[in-house]
Amino acid sequence: MTITEIKGDGNIQLSIEGNVDTNTAPQLQTQILQSFQKAKNVVLEMSKCPYMSSAGLRALLIGQKTATSKGGSMKLVNVQPTVKEVFNVSGFATILTVV
Repeated sequence: MTITEIKGDGNIQLSIEGNVDTNTAPQLQTQILQSFQKAKNVVLEMSKCPYMSSAGLRALLIGQKTATSKGGSMKLVNVQPTVKEVFNVSGFATILTVV
């Protein structure tokens, strides 16, 4: 998995390329938390992320809780249908902001 950071006005976009699984989820979690130290709002661009495991869901949940605690937001954009299905089945579709 590769994560590319793009800084904008008051937000950071993280472009995620590759699978988010047990091996890569800690990297995603670290990157999300570091982004919230620099900006109030984080956007995750997910068009090149075809797979997300439960470890990835945990990283996103921690990111969402961090956003809420800082009065910011975390949005997921261009989520692939297979990953959206994981969000729907797990109930995360109601927790996360998927645009």
